Amino acid sequence: MKPGHGEILLAEGDPRVREEEERLIEEFRRQLDDGMWAAVPTTNSGSGRREAQLVKTYGDIPTGADRVIFFPRASGG
Repeated sequence: MKPGHGEILLAEGDPRVREEEERLIEEFRRQLDDGMWAAVPTTNSGSGRREAQLVKTYGDIPTGADRVIFFPRASGG
């Protein structure tokens, strides 16, 4: 998600295909280098709340995750 722009697809691919995984890793690193945080949506138990797990490296992404959401770090304090 990009503030003021809604959802934007940055990259997609199959991590089981080496070339596609390399492209995904490259984009993941680029987003973190640009100061973004990354999170993977998690399944909740019907509480109605949206939840996500923060990830700091590509290797932290759970197997089978269908997306990673990048968002800007909070400014200030």
